[in-house]
Amino acid sequence: METAIVPQGATELVPATTGFASRVAALPAKTKWMAGAGIAALVAVLIAMSMSMRSGDYKILFANVSEKDGGAIVEKLAQMNVPYRFGEGGGTIMVPASQVYDLRLKLSAAGLPKGSINGYELLDKTPFGQTQGQERINLQRALEGELTRTIQSLSSVQAARVHLALPNQNGFFREQQKPGASVVLTLHPGRTLDRAQIAGIVHLVSSSVPELNAKAVSVLDGSGTLLSSQDGNAQQGLDQQQLQYVREVEATHLKRVMDLLEPVVGRDNLRATVSAELDFSQTEQTSEEFKPNQGQNPAAVRATKSEESTQPGSATPAGVPGATSNQPPVPATAPINGPAQALQAAGGGSTTPGSARRESETRYEVDKTVRVTRGATGQVRRLNAAVVVNHRMGTDAKGKPTSEPLSAEELEKLTALVQQGIGFNKDRGDSVRVVNAPFRAPSATPADDTPLWQRPWLQELLRAGAAPAALALVALVIVFTLVRPAVKAAITPAPAPAMGGQVDELVSGDTALPGPHDLPALEAPRSDEKLQAARKLAKENPAAVANILRGWVNGEI
Repeated sequence: METAIVPQGATELVPATTGFASRVAALPAKTKWMAGAGIAALVAVLIAMSMSMRSGDYKILFANVSEKDGGAIVEKLAQMNVPYRFGEGGGTIMVPASQVYDLRLKLSAAGLPKGSINGYELLDKTPFGQTQGQERINLQRALEGELTRTIQSLSSVQAARVHLALPNQNGFFREQQKPGASVVLTLHPGRTLDRAQIAGIVHLVSSSVPELNAKAVSVLDGSGTLLSSQDGNAQQGLDQQQLQYVREVEATHLKRVMDLLEPVVGRDNLRATVSAELDFSQTEQTSEEFKPNQGQNPAAVRATKSEESTQPGSATPAGVPGATSNQPPVPATAPINGPAQALQAAGGGSTTPGSARRESETRYEVDKTVRVTRGATGQVRRLNAAVVVNHRMGTDAKGKPTSEPLSAEELEKLTALVQQGIGFNKDRGDSVRVVNAPFRAPSATPADDTPLWQRPWLQELLRAGAAPAALALVALVIVFTLVRPAVKAAITPAPAPAMGGQVDELVSGDTALPGPHDLPALEAPRSDEKLQAARKLAKENPAAVANILRGWVNGEI
């Protein structure tokens, strides 16, 4: 049986600890408690840090939004790289608390949220005791909502709002008021409505409301410009399509000028603009001309009319009474051929002279020319071109930049090129002006004098990283003050036992101890070597030295 040998006058010998768990178990209770508290605090700090980095402080951006508005808002937030969350079944959108107000302003500038549009679903739930006025208002709201939905379904319309003025119809009124409507449109960027589309919107609204005349419908754009015509005249001013045509004509002529002059003077040495005056008036002229028949050909007879009448005289005797006047009348004679003559009676008697009338009318064809002239719309009335050319740039012998103005001959050549490019017409009143002037160098961007600590991006970074940095600092303090000493004491192995201290040796019971004369001779003590060994032990294993000192103080050793 193995037993421990305890010399006389020494403390009891215990087995030395060699494993990590044994060394941890050998630590004082206070050290163990501090190490456990430190580990628990460190775990709590790590959990808080992970939660703050994962979620952060979120607040409500918009609540009770429709699915359409929610999709548009989420798409906009994704474009802005802003994290978001949903709440309350998707009707609430949440964003980081530090960006709530900024995002609300930006989304409001983009027209979000648009708000839900209620249509005929307002009439699904009729409350008990609803008055006639409330019923009429709900019907008007439902009709406005349905019209708004229909107009917003157009490809060019981004948002719309419809206002209906529906007067109260009463059979006791002698004159009934007519309803009216107003439509405000917000178009997509770069989109326009032509005359036919505006007329279609007007017809849609007027056909949806009973007794609503198309002239009582007003259509406005987002800038407040009246798009529809109140008197039905579509030729008042220029519409969007005509203005677009003017811009296309100007852009076409400007491109011609730039293509001609850029290879000559350089891309950055030229500035040009072209303005066009177009005539969109529609004119129609009708003229009718009559000319006599000309040439050797006889005139063509269109119609001939001839009328002749004769009235004979009476056979009453006349003349001086006598034997001649008393003769019986002779029958009248007339020639078979020849012009008609007055009838005369033969014999001595005479008659009253008769009357004869002849009328003839001939109509000839006359040349007739009818000309109808319709003026084309969009004709160029006048073109104005202005061109500014930079001085000729170069370098002198010392390498410094120099500028030299163009000569008069060069300006004349450039002017001729511009005139040919735009189709210059002097009779039309076109004008071309080419000016040579030095261009100013682009001014440098002014430096930002704002101190670094006052710049928004740095303040935002500090606000975002303040909480994680504070938690990291707390974690470091816990590690170095509570956890590190205990871990270091548990990892460091126990020092070798000193003479008279703990004996880590077991011997058999049959082995006899050597006598005092059999012990080897010991050398004289060397204080310097022991002192150096103690210092070395204190540096290499401070925990063991601390345990020895604690044992000495407590009287355990």
